[in-house]
Amino acid sequence: MADIVDDPVEDPFDAIVDAPFDAALSERYLIYAMSTITARSLPDLRDGLKPVHRRLLWAMRLLKLDPASGYKKCARVVGDVIGKYHPHGDQSVYDAMVRLAQTFSLRYPLVDGQGNFGNIDGDNAAAYRYTEARLTRTAIELMNGLDENATDFRPTYNGEDEEPEVMPGLFPNLLANGASGIAVGMATSIPSHNAAEIIDAAMLLIDEPQSSHDQLMDIVRGPDFATGGVLVDSRAVISAAYASGRGAMRVRARFSTGWQDNNSWEPTGVEKLPGGTWQLVVSEIPYQVQKGKLIEQIAQLIADKKLPILDDIRDESDEQIRIVLVPKSRNVDPDDLKNALFRLTDLETRFSLNMNVLDADRTPKVMGIGEVLLNWLKHQIEVLVRKSQHRLDKIDARLELLEGYIIAYLNLDRIIEIIRTEDEPKPLMMAEFQLNDRQAEAILNMRLRSLRRLEEMELRRELEGLQAEREELVKLLESPARQKTRLKKDLSALRKNYAEETKLGRRRTSLEEAGQAREISLEAFVEREPVTVIMSKRGWIKAMKGHADLSARADFKFKEGDGPAFAFHAQTTDKILIATANGRFYTLGADKLPGARGFGEPVGTMIDIEAGNDIVAVLPAIPDGRMLLAATTGKGFIARIGDIIAETRKGRGVVTLKPGTRLKVVRLAPAESADEALLRDQYVAVVGDNRKLVVFPMTEIPEMSKGQGVTLQRYKDGGLADAICFRMSEGLSWAMGGDSGRMRTENDMSLWRVARGAAGRLPPQGFPRNNQFD
Repeated sequence: MADIVDDPVEDPFDAIVDAPFDAALSERYLIYAMSTITARSLPDLRDGLKPVHRRLLWAMRLLKLDPASGYKKCARVVGDVIGKYHPHGDQSVYDAMVRLAQTFSLRYPLVDGQGNFGNIDGDNAAAYRYTEARLTRTAIELMNGLDENATDFRPTYNGEDEEPEVMPGLFPNLLANGASGIAVGMATSIPSHNAAEIIDAAMLLIDEPQSSHDQLMDIVRGPDFATGGVLVDSRAVISAAYASGRGAMRVRARFSTGWQDNNSWEPTGVEKLPGGTWQLVVSEIPYQVQKGKLIEQIAQLIADKKLPILDDIRDESDEQIRIVLVPKSRNVDPDDLKNALFRLTDLETRFSLNMNVLDADRTPKVMGIGEVLLNWLKHQIEVLVRKSQHRLDKIDARLELLEGYIIAYLNLDRIIEIIRTEDEPKPLMMAEFQLNDRQAEAILNMRLRSLRRLEEMELRRELEGLQAEREELVKLLESPARQKTRLKKDLSALRKNYAEETKLGRRRTSLEEAGQAREISLEAFVEREPVTVIMSKRGWIKAMKGHADLSARADFKFKEGDGPAFAFHAQTTDKILIATANGRFYTLGADKLPGARGFGEPVGTMIDIEAGNDIVAVLPAIPDGRMLLAATTGKGFIARIGDIIAETRKGRGVVTLKPGTRLKVVRLAPAESADEALLRDQYVAVVGDNRKLVVFPMTEIPEMSKGQGVTLQRYKDGGLADAICFRMSEGLSWAMGGDSGRMRTENDMSLWRVARGAAGRLPPQGFPRNNQFD
C-alpha cells in the first residue's frame, strides 16, 4: 500500500505583510472613510437618497405597500430591510423610516405612517411593533421605472437577491426633500425646496442650458421648509450660497394668530385682549427646532429674569402650533419683544447650506444649484432613453408574435391538422410557414379558448398601433431634441401634482428680508420700583420692597450669628456695584436680587468672588457718575462708573494692587462740571492710620479706568484709613461718636490744605478715633 503523504499545512504567518504602520493605517482609514461617504452618509444626486432610505422604499415596494393598499407593521418592513439588504441595527433603520414619514421633517413625505411616529415636540415614535406604514404617491413617483430597465440592479450584501442602484423616478427628491448627514471628513446639509419651483427651474435649463444663476434664483427663491417659518436673509446672501453650494441662512418663527379667510397669514401675531392688553402668538417655528425644548428655553429665560419684558409662555397647540407669549405689561412694544426673542432663543436659527452630494460616478462633490439641476437632468435623459429602449424591445417582441399569430390565423385549419397528426409539429410548422422558433412555440402554447380571439382585424389593429408607437420611439431615441421635449412634457405632468394651488404644493416658507435682530436694552423695560438692598456680614444679599427705615437695622432678618453689613435704598432699575478687597468690581441687577422673605441668597452664587476676598463696598451705580478709589498704600484715582460696570460673573479688575495691600476706599465722587468755580471748590480729604490728615484739590487726582493711581498721602508707618470728597465752601464733616447720629463740620481747612502726596498733620479736635469720616 502506497504511503499517503499529507499536503503540508500552510503557515498562516506566511501571509503577514511587512508594511509601515502609518501607511497601513492610512490606507485602511481611507477605505473606511470612503465606505462611510459613499454607502452611508451622503445622498446620491440622482434620487436624493442614502442607501438605507433606498432600501426601505425598495422593501416596501416588494411588499406591495402602495398608497391604494393597506398598511403593514413597520416591524415587517424593518425585518426585511435588515435581513435582505441592510445588515445594520434595527433601531437605526427604523429611525430612518420614521423620518421618511414625519410631516415636520420631510417636505414631501415618502412614507405614509399610521400610529405614533413622533411629534414636533421632540417625542420619539412608538416601537415598530405598534406602528404601520405604506408608501406615499411621491414615493411611487420616485420609483417609477424600476420595471422598465431604467436603472441597474446590483447583488445584495449576501448575493441572494438584487436591489436598485438608484431610484429612477422623475420626482426631484434631492432638492425637494433635502438631506443631511455627517461622513468622515465631510458633511452635507441640503434644505428642502418647493417641488414646483425646482421643476420650473429644470424646464428652464432644458430650454436654455446656459441660463445664468440669477435666472435660476428668480425661480427657486430659497428653501421651503416642512415647518414653514420666514427666511429673513437678503436675496444676495441666499443667491451667493446657492451659487457656491455653501452658506447659511437665517430662519425665523412666524408670528400669526392663524390662517385667515382670505388665504393669507395675519403678519404681526398680536392678539388683542380685553382691557387693552395683548399677547403674541407663534404659529410656525424654525425647521429642526423641537417645540418642547423651545418652550423650556423661553420659560428658563423668564425664570432667570433674563427677559424681564416677558411674563409667561403657554403652549396651546393642537394639530397646529400655537405658542402664546404674554408680555409683562401692555406698554411693551411687540417688535422689541420679538427682537429680544430672536436674539436669545431658537425662534431664530441659522440653517447651514452644504450641497455635498455623490455624482453619477459616486464621487462626493459640492455643487451649486445650477450644477445639481444639470446633472439631475442628464440622469433623467438617461432614464428616459433606457425606458424607451426597454419599451422598444417589448414592442419588437410583441410584433414578432403578432406576425406569427396572423400567419396562424390565415392558416388555422392547416395548423390544427399539423398539431393533430404530427408527433413533432414544430419543425414542420417552421418549415411550411417560415416561422421562427419563438413564433412557433407561441402558437403551440396557445389554449384552445384563445382561438376565438385570433381575428385578423384585431391582430392587424394591434400590429399597426405598435408599429406606430415603435416609429415614435425610434425617432425619440435618435433625437436629443425630442428627448428634451418629452422630458419637459413629463415634468409638466408631474408639476400638476405639486402646483401652488394644491395643499401639498403651496409654499410654506415665506421670504421677508430683515436685518439682524437689534439689541434691546431690556433693563429699560424693568418696572421702576423702590427697594432696600441689604447685605449681611457673611455675604447674604436680598432686596426688600420699598424704602425701609435704614436706622432700624435690628429689625432686618438675618441668620443666627450674622448681621447687617450694607443697607441702602435703590430702585429695581439700578445696577448694584460690589467691590472686593482685591480691587475687582462686580455688577448685579437690583431687579434680579432675591426677595426679603427669607435670608436672601449668598452673593457667591451670583458672582465668582475669589476665596478670602472681603467685600469692601456695596452701592448703587449712578449713571454717568464717578468714584474715588484708594488702596491701603495711599494710592488712588477717580474712575467712571460706566467703566467699572461688568456684566460677567467674574467681574472686572479695576484697581491694581501690590501683594499684601487691599482696596480700602470706594466712595462716590462729584460728577464732571464745566463750571470752573465749582471745580475749584471740589477737594479730597485723606486720613491715614497714623491719624494724619491731608486736604488737596480733586483736580490733582487723575481719572483712570484701571491701574494703581497716584499717591494721595505719604506714610512712614501704617497706611490709608479713609478718604472722602467734599466741597471746601461747605467744610469737612464727620460723624460724632456714640449713637447720636450728629455730624460735626469744620469750615476752616486751610491748616490741612497741602499738595497731594504730603504726610499731613493731626486732624481737628474731635475727629473720630477710628479715623473714619462716617
